[in-house]
Amino acid sequence: MSKRTFSIGGVHPHDNKISRECAIEPLPLSPTVYLSMSQHIGAPAKPVVAVGDKVKVGQVVAEPGGFVSAFIHSSVSGTVKSIGPRKDLAGNPQTCIEIAVEGDEWLEGIDTSDTLVTGIPADNKAIIDKIRLGGVVGLGGATFPTHVKLSPPPGSKCERVIINGCECEPYLTSDYRTLLEKGEQVVVGAAILRQVMGGVPCTIAIEENKPEAVAHIQDVIRKLGYEGIEVMVMKMMYPQGGEKQLIDAVMHRQVGSGALPISVGAVVQNVATALAVYDAVQKNKPIVDNSVTVTGECFPRQANLLVRVGTPLSYIIDYLGGVPADAVKVISGGPMMGRAVANLDAATVKGTGALLFLTEKQTRRQPASACIRCGKCADACPMGLEPFLLNRLVKVNDLEQLEANAAQDCIECGCCLYSCPAHIPLLDNIRMGKGAVLGAIRARAAKK
Repeated sequence: MSKRTFSIGGVHPHDNKISRECAIEPLPLSPTVYLSMSQHIGAPAKPVVAVGDKVKVGQVVAEPGGFVSAFIHSSVSGTVKSIGPRKDLAGNPQTCIEIAVEGDEWLEGIDTSDTLVTGIPADNKAIIDKIRLGGVVGLGGATFPTHVKLSPPPGSKCERVIINGCECEPYLTSDYRTLLEKGEQVVVGAAILRQVMGGVPCTIAIEENKPEAVAHIQDVIRKLGYEGIEVMVMKMMYPQGGEKQLIDAVMHRQVGSGALPISVGAVVQNVATALAVYDAVQKNKPIVDNSVTVTGECFPRQANLLVRVGTPLSYIIDYLGGVPADAVKVISGGPMMGRAVANLDAATVKGTGALLFLTEKQTRRQPASACIRCGKCADACPMGLEPFLLNRLVKVNDLEQLEANAAQDCIECGCCLYSCPAHIPLLDNIRMGKGAVLGAIRARAAKK
């Protein structure tokens, strides 16, 4: 079987999938949850409940604040205690709905059984509406509202649906476990997405370090008998799961600067998103929980947990034994693209996929030296950028040249930093430059 990968750049970090044998385990309910109104790309949601209201699991507590926005549902049953600012993972205040947990009563009409529903509704508009009402967003990191992605603009046509099961970030295993334990639901979700997009071919892409998942999903496709769905085995290469890189690998097409995947006929959804689509369409279940990998060599108990959205991180960590004495950093996500957690009292959001604990030795940065002009950062960049040049332009604050050299296209994957023998903080500097360029682009657009 041929193995695909993208055509430009990439690196080979050790995968460190030390939690891969840990089955997904439901986390007991925390006493309180905190539902952020800003847990998706786009406008924050607007609360539709008041302090003192009683809510059930799956009940709408906030509605979309704009076209690119999403519904938010209660992940527990109980009483709304407060609505107001609370610090997120980075320590920034976000409007949150606080709910005191009082049991686990689900909203009527939600099917919580394990019965697999394989019959796909014929009305595509109704399917997309169920996905919208279910608050489904991309769960691979971007949290873009799924119903918007499934509604291409006029003149655009989807030619292939790609289900991203690569999980190329080191340490992360929740998608892998989802493929093994919920493979049937994922495949039905993929079939639903394929139908909504006009019956186009669907590719489920899985990296070669997950042979059990490859074999299982192939077997599921055969048993369910869905046509037009295939498994494609990908080479181990980071960032194989990047949207543009995956399209390049699967379709041999490159998404242009500033363009969307639909411009080359692709719609990409994560494995967890395909499962959420199945839940919303077949079970009337909105996103109220997600799978979270808790891992790290210093962490005594590896785990993949099914966590209700809005659960405090401190509650998850305490359940597994507390913060290890030698852990100095907690990352939400993987080591390459995850973000350091500044506030362990913050709550999970729909897109929370992992908590990674690292030691001082693992996080210590080597002193930076002068650039030796080796070009390794440019060779590693999967977007074809020149990180060494962008780094120099950031230092002199040349926004015009930063934009001309496509700093705005940086996907912040960290390949440049990983490959730099001079230990220059390329990613940090380019991220700042990218932010400044995007700010200038938005300012220009506002004046038109």
